[in-house]
Amino acid sequence: MWLIMLEAGVALFLLVFIVWWTMFSGGQQNPPQNSSPTSKQENNDASQ
Repeated sequence: MWLIMLEAGVALFLLVFIVWWTMFSGGQQNPPQNSSPTSKQENNDASQ
């Protein structure tokens, strides 16, 4: 019985570790954008 509980604990730990790793190991989500007014105007025109 203790072996099943140990295996379940290890599986739970691995699940939590994988979720944590994928949430927080990524780089910067939004790269810095160019703040010049012309680039903002071009982006607005392209989205319409």
